Amino acid sequence: QVQLVESGGGVVQAGGSLRLSCVVSGRAISGYGMAWFRQAPGKEREGVAAIAWSGITVYVDSVKGRFTISRDNAKNTVHLQMNGLKPEDTASYYCARRSAIGLGLRGDEYDYWGQGTQVTVSS
Repeated sequence: QVQLVESGGGVVQAGGSLRLSCVVSGRAISGYGMAWFRQAPGKEREGVAAIAWSGITVYVDSVKGRFTISRDNAKNTVHLQMNGLKPEDTASYYCARRSAIGLGLRGDEYDYWGQGTQVTVSS
């Protein structure tokens, strides 16, 4: 059974940084795309960043230049480095494994999800 466990969330002031981690068990991630999504209260889930098995990355426009997604296949782990955090980045952040070929930020193209980690950015 594939399980994803996120960690690294917390409360940070605007302009600060956080590094999220997602540890995957039950299946190697080396052949899969991985992504981070987020959902704020009252808002739809949003794809934030994705990384293909090849290392190619894609980001939503609002985080480009501030967030960096990376993967460590040896440790079956995916990271999201978040710098220059803004109050509008406040949300629960979820890690997901891609089920479709290619690379994208549509939630219906991901089959396994973690439970999420909360990120709160104060102004």
